[in-house]
Amino acid sequence: MKLILTIFLLLFPAAVRADAVLAAMTIRSGTILTADHLSLSEMTLPGAATDPKALIGMEARVNLYANRPIRPEDVGRPTLVERNAIVPLVFNAGGLLIMTEGRALGAAGVGETLRIMNLASRSTVFGTVTSDGSVIVNPNRF
Repeated sequence: MKLILTIFLLLFPAAVRADAVLAAMTIRSGTILTADHLSLSEMTLPGAATDPKALIGMEARVNLYANRPIRPEDVGRPTLVERNAIVPLVFNAGGLLIMTEGRALGAAGVGETLRIMNLASRSTVFGTVTSDGSVIVNPNRF
């Protein structure tokens, strides 16, 4: 039996073991993660991130506690637009360009979808945050 298990472990190491990324210390929400914030566990933990390189440079979206696994949904791109910020709102479809201001109803980073309240009409729309902090309205989601 040990021989079979040994052969299995040698042939399929990834199927048996996947390192889990843990928080090396307590990390407050909003902190940009560095290599010092992360540690690896040799245990397989369901739902835990497995690649520390993918987490470096990301922002903690929730408080992360020491020696607890970090899940991919616990982190996101660094926040560019804060909740309640006034942002330029851009709608561009079929040659029609409308620019106005909106209030962010959440926080988001570049490329993330965000709910925005159009200050002129008080209607709520969804848009994608761009690198300059403006929000491009998705014409299919308002």
